[in-house]
Amino acid sequence: MQLVETEIRNGAMWLWLNRPGRHNALVPELISNLRTAIVEAAKSAPAALVLCGRGHSFSTGGDVGGFLDHAATREQLIRYANGLVAGLHDTIMDLLTFPAPVLAAVNGPVTGGSTGLVLAADMVAMADTAFVQPYYREVGFGPDGGWTALLPDRVGTARSLEVQYLNSRLTPAQAQGLGLVSRICPRSDLEGVIDDWVASIRGGMAQTHGVTRSNVWDDARLALVRARLEQEKEQFLNLIVRTETLEGMKNFTRKSA
Repeated sequence: MQLVETEIRNGAMWLWLNRPGRHNALVPELISNLRTAIVEAAKSAPAALVLCGRGHSFSTGGDVGGFLDHAATREQLIRYANGLVAGLHDTIMDLLTFPAPVLAAVNGPVTGGSTGLVLAADMVAMADTAFVQPYYREVGFGPDGGWTALLPDRVGTARSLEVQYLNSRLTPAQAQGLGLVSRICPRSDLEGVIDDWVASIRGGMAQTHGVTRSNVWDDARLALVRARLEQEKEQFLNLIVRTETLEGMKNFTRKSA
């Protein structure tokens, strides 16, 4: 099974996270497939790049079971976690430097590090049944995927910290109020909303869209984001090998079973 499916539709390249049996939770193979798909998409010069998830979830972040499967030794766990988080952060940078508008169709819950895929999008349509939630404190993980590297600049420092300290579940309306979501709609209308956006984008000059995006995500801003993501990764690795975190992961998987 392809963990990332691609579809060309009306001049846009759709990338579908395709691990629905695990709520599109992130594992190294999925991240690798996604990075490859983004690189290939850039070569085809689409009007826009669209991210969406198969099944009922957009993505629930790093697969906790995957971490536990690689926790036999400290070295094995660090190696696995480093590969996954570094890969996710590279993917976020790939999205920020993509040469066309990036859109996200959030079909369901988006939690943990997968939120970074949404934060890297320019316009976000969210199903009215979806939500955004960090979940880091429940397990003992350090935030990754831009929760400290990108979110404070989007919603403000205090609000960003509040959401993470309280593990707040952001409804679509709350996410829209914070500027994280452009449009809320029934899940059945989600693809139509994106199609309308793509049609409007195609009505403009692609070169203008490209320059607009690269001006916003210029070298100085990208370097700052990259440094902050690297800090997130290092702190993630620092916490994941702690006894408290291992117990947190086990408790989380028991509750989720």
